[in-house]
Amino acid sequence: MSNLPQKARVVIIGGGVIGCSVAYHLVKKGWKDVVLLERKQLTSGTTWHAAGLIAQLRATKNMTKLAKYSQELYGTLEEETGVATGFKRCGSITVALTEERKEEIYRQAAMARAFGVEVEEISNERVQELYPHINLDGIKGAVYLPLDGQGDPANIALALAKGARMGGALVKERIKVTEIVKQGRKVTGVDWMADDGSESGHIECDMVVNCAGMWGHEVGKMAGVNVPLHACEHFYIVTENIDGLTQMPVLRVPDEYAYYKEDAGKILLGAFEPESKPWAMEGIPESFEFDQLQEDFDHFEPILEKAVERVPLLAEAGIHTFFNGPESFTPDDAYHLGLAPEMDNVWVAAGFNSIGIQSAGGAGMALADWMDSGEKPFDLGDVDISRMQPFQGNKKYLFERSKETLGLLYADHFPYRQKETARGVRRTPFHHHLMEQGAVMGELAGWERANWFANPGQEREYRYSWKRQNWFKNSADEHRAIRENVGMYDMSSFGKIRVEGPDAEAFMNYIGGGDYSVPTGKIVYTQFLNRTGGIEADVTVTRLSELAYLVVTPAATRLADQTWMRRNQGDFNVVITDVTAGEGVLAVMGPNSRKLLEAVSPANFTNDVNPFGTAQEIEIGMGLARVHRVTYVGELGWEVYVSADMAGHVFETLHAAGQDMGLKLCGMHMMDSARLEKGYRHFGHDITCEDHVVDAGLGFAVKVDKGSDFIGREAVIKRKEIGAQNRLLQFKLTEPEPMLYHNEPILRDGEIVGYLTSGNYGHTLGGAMGMGYVPAAGEKLADVLASSYEIDVMGTRIKAEVSSKPFYDPKSERVKV
Repeated sequence: MSNLPQKARVVIIGGGVIGCSVAYHLVKKGWKDVVLLERKQLTSGTTWHAAGLIAQLRATKNMTKLAKYSQELYGTLEEETGVATGFKRCGSITVALTEERKEEIYRQAAMARAFGVEVEEISNERVQELYPHINLDGIKGAVYLPLDGQGDPANIALALAKGARMGGALVKERIKVTEIVKQGRKVTGVDWMADDGSESGHIECDMVVNCAGMWGHEVGKMAGVNVPLHACEHFYIVTENIDGLTQMPVLRVPDEYAYYKEDAGKILLGAFEPESKPWAMEGIPESFEFDQLQEDFDHFEPILEKAVERVPLLAEAGIHTFFNGPESFTPDDAYHLGLAPEMDNVWVAAGFNSIGIQSAGGAGMALADWMDSGEKPFDLGDVDISRMQPFQGNKKYLFERSKETLGLLYADHFPYRQKETARGVRRTPFHHHLMEQGAVMGELAGWERANWFANPGQEREYRYSWKRQNWFKNSADEHRAIRENVGMYDMSSFGKIRVEGPDAEAFMNYIGGGDYSVPTGKIVYTQFLNRTGGIEADVTVTRLSELAYLVVTPAATRLADQTWMRRNQGDFNVVITDVTAGEGVLAVMGPNSRKLLEAVSPANFTNDVNPFGTAQEIEIGMGLARVHRVTYVGELGWEVYVSADMAGHVFETLHAAGQDMGLKLCGMHMMDSARLEKGYRHFGHDITCEDHVVDAGLGFAVKVDKGSDFIGREAVIKRKEIGAQNRLLQFKLTEPEPMLYHNEPILRDGEIVGYLTSGNYGHTLGGAMGMGYVPAAGEKLADVLASSYEIDVMGTRIKAEVSSKPFYDPKSERVKV
């Protein structure tokens, strides 16, 4: 008999390392009635055949924090549970075979120092000393992380499972969840069946956690939630025992798509090949358990050929195991964590893109914290499941995208790199017009967006580099047009959420920090805050009528922002609707933007009728539109909202009228560089849920005295009383050549104090620019600014000017003329 309970607080579906970690951390929080159900045997999906590499450094500070936590946890699990995890700090080396890769790993090393990770750039001689069997030919640089580790994946999972049991969790194998029972937006329980069909039953539960790994997409559908991931074949070989082989660091040679791990006197050679092989398009076999996939030596042979040259010892060692097993990959190579947007008690921890072992400890800790408190413990935007768009659950889309995502793990991580597969799904109403004019498209949240415009005869593609890329001058010319004349760019992909109903004003005043008791046509720039004053959303809100508002959000966060609003709707009588696709939006910006609009419309665009921060309905060409006088580039300008049916006509009308004025079509790269010169914040980089709105310099947008309570009000009042604990400052390099992207360390008087949250090139100001937080508790702003600042660019410290106000047009005189 299975002896399963009839009721539980939480049912965790999936007994891989992730599910075991979630169970372990929930009982550590004191949770009772935790039940984990595994369809076959613990670790039998992908955990058992993982390589077990446990690196500390990830792409962002918080992902690094989670990876470091995993290491610390695995180091203590054996003592706690008695299960040997095989964890050891053997270190890791990454070598570069090109100058571009050398810059990448050196920039990563600088970032590691900002994140508190021990790292050093090492010579080829030191590489040979640490890894005697390597052939140094072609190696142009190397980075060593001495505290990186490796472990036994299955035993790490089993240790976590034992720890969960010791804390009172029920961990049951050979029990498959056959159905998830729902009522409205909540799960009420799960139906289960024993693997041999001998028993079945139902567990009533308060919540469910989908830790089903490569089955996560299928389990998500049962729960009514979108979990976009797809399994791919993942190859490695293990040699015969090699006499005298001792413990060595993990070696990564990303330019040859390979990694090497010494394990018990053998070498494991694994690969992340450029074009992967998706698996199980028709579904994972019901019987799958510790299964290997069919060998494909032809697919792996190019990797092996290079590996034998890189580590000649491999040529002498026989191959003991040629392994091919499935791993799940997500559309953006980041895992899925958090509360699913479609349901109010379904959580997800799945899709770990071959870094499940190093991520499991931290991911389980973060999710348990979130489940326990109801609030994210820190910014998890990189992996929050709400970043995924509904269409990304499409199986054909996932199949096509997964061909690329596995290989991207070891591809050059160039700035501005665009995905190449599964493109063209979402197009704005202006798409074909922009393509006719030379647009080079990027992709965000599935949207095809013009990032820059090629000149006649110029190749319309990216040539990636860490230096100035092939579109640098194009973007500079677009930037100049916006600053000196007039430019136009497509903002249709930005999210548009309509809030309508008898309680619309009261609801907006509760959900947001601004004051929305304004006349029709007024635009309010504002933030949605959490209880601690952190920023959940950065939006503009336009009052369309007495009962309706339009909330405009970044393209990537529309679903997350709408979900935040709905979850805080309470008893307010409002309807919240995504209307993004209903209107196209053209931004017309620059000193001559008024002149261009006056040429196509009889409307009055003067400050008397249409001052900054107001909207009006207009005639334009032979159609109708609504213009919002706001800007994200720091110039006089309007955003022209037009219904999708008239969008083409309005584009043609504006474009034709602009020809005699030198109107220039512009892209998203221009918009980002211009906004950075103006000091405008970028949500997800400069401002997140853990950045206090006062520290971010946005306290002016929060109206604590508006006469009604709102989420985060007390936290804002308190922070204004004690003063900013950190300062979001703007930096400009004094040397014109180096490029900034983000995560470069900030040095104050010679000491690392933070890192850049965003970076770009300021074409008007003549240098690379960035923004970043500097600790400032108890300090006057003048004292913070009086220090000497430098930015670390791949190990070189470059002097930077600093300002708390925008370097460009600090009084915002240009936007209000």
